Amino acid sequence: MRTFFITLLLVIPSFLPVMPQPKYEIRATWLTTLGGMDWPRNKAVNASGIRRQQKELCEILDRLKAARFNTVLLQTRLRGDLIYPSAIETFAESLTGSTGRNPGYDPLAFAIEECHKRGMELHAWIVTIPAGNTRQVQLLGRNSVVRKNRKICKLYKGNWYLDPGNPETREYLSRIVKEITSRYDIDGIHFDYIRYPEQADRFPDKDTYRKYGKGKELKQWRRDNITEIVRRLYTDIKALKPWVKVSSSPVGKYRDTSRYPSRGWNAYHAVYQDAQKWLKEGIHDALFPMMYFQGNNFYPFALDWKENCGNRWIVPGLGIYFLSPHEQNWPLDEIVRQLHFTRQIRLDGQAYFRNRFLLDNTKGLLDELQENFYTTPALVPPMTWMDSIAPSAPSAPSLQLLPDGKMRMSWQASTDNSGSPVTYHLYASDTCPVDITQAGNLLETRLTHTAYEYLPSAPWRQKRYFAVTAADRFGNESTPLELNTASELDMPLLNEGNMLLLPEMKDAETIRILTATGEEASCMKYARPLSIASLPAGFYTVQKVDRTGVRSFVGIILK
Repeated sequence: MRTFFITLLLVIPSFLPVMPQPKYEIRATWLTTLGGMDWPRNKAVNASGIRRQQKELCEILDRLKAARFNTVLLQTRLRGDLIYPSAIETFAESLTGSTGRNPGYDPLAFAIEECHKRGMELHAWIVTIPAGNTRQVQLLGRNSVVRKNRKICKLYKGNWYLDPGNPETREYLSRIVKEITSRYDIDGIHFDYIRYPEQADRFPDKDTYRKYGKGKELKQWRRDNITEIVRRLYTDIKALKPWVKVSSSPVGKYRDTSRYPSRGWNAYHAVYQDAQKWLKEGIHDALFPMMYFQGNNFYPFALDWKENCGNRWIVPGLGIYFLSPHEQNWPLDEIVRQLHFTRQIRLDGQAYFRNRFLLDNTKGLLDELQENFYTTPALVPPMTWMDSIAPSAPSAPSLQLLPDGKMRMSWQASTDNSGSPVTYHLYASDTCPVDITQAGNLLETRLTHTAYEYLPSAPWRQKRYFAVTAADRFGNESTPLELNTASELDMPLLNEGNMLLLPEMKDAETIRILTATGEEASCMKYARPLSIASLPAGFYTVQKVDRTGVRSFVGIILK
């Protein structure tokens, strides 16, 4: 049975077509700031350096948006240091090349604003328990938590860690997450390394255990320590902003399953992460298990996460760095099979470790995603366990064709029961009414304004009908507002081959024919019919101009 299971999975790409595009799917990437591995390469040492560093990030985000990603996990706490101005810890070395040096702007605030401009969520990625190796702690000097609060720190195998068994560790981490949540318009907080280190059975916490163990068995006490931290941080975040998503990236195998053993490396026993308990207790919104494995070490454990999700989100982390010839040189088919499988068992999305290997198009992965898996936008699913009430629908639709060929759409704002601002999703279709259940009809997501100008990327992608919905911070979506109907702003085709067949228009003086970019291709006196044999093949819009010079849209030409 085991052999059959994995053999079946190995042939998935050979007979399965790409599945229909889901409307709801988390598409995330880990953007690493430690050592500038993903960002920043440029150091913010002066005004020019700041501009280059910001431009570098914007280029990354532009490419992620073009690939239809919707979530960025930005490393915000690295190893006892941060990428924003904090009263608790100091600036990371990677921003300026010098530990503790102010980069001259707030990188976290900038990243949030730029993600939101592009309709993407930003989750602050927190490396939770590690406090740095001996070099990093030395560079941090008096700003290191090891120097400022030595009693909550432990040195183990050349690295410093917060001691999960010390109650003051929870207090310390609570201060950090409350600082981030209260000050920044984040969409989520994502905990990495919220666990004991590898070979944790030798972690030097005997003194803490004697003081706080209260008769518990050591391994269960350690497990409970991590769960207590998770519970406290989740409660603190939700008390400030209940819409902020709380997630973590546990070890990719929870424990041995009935299908396959974990071979000694798992969350529950090896590093004391009881991650499935966090879901079932409701102290987590999502897990991004680090499933950087192949074959039997991937598929059975993906199923195990799905079967024990507690009605929360499971977003498997895919180890795309192993595609690199400098790592394990996996074939692209390994990741393609995993993508097929995660959709087949209806997990809630995918996350990629890490961003450089994604945008470097390692083994053609980015091409594969854009051409086959992420061909339409997708929304982050609604967090209905926190709030399930949708905002009011937008109202007062307006749609105008502008002289430059663009369509200007506007509507009146919606309101939500939470009192927080809403965003808007725009849909477009060639059929009326627009079907908002179809991912292929999503045109733009998370718009923050009540107006939008539309120009198709190519003439053959021109859509005829438009609708808009409102979404609250929890992801609940309103009923749609149709911005136009078949009787209001249809786009009649006016030509048959080289003949332009215009309707009778008594006030028409001249006819203007415009290219898709709004440039005038021809201008002629109104007549019925008109020859357009001289026009090159393409898409055109037709305007009439009346005796007073007023222009208005008539229809389109396709040659």
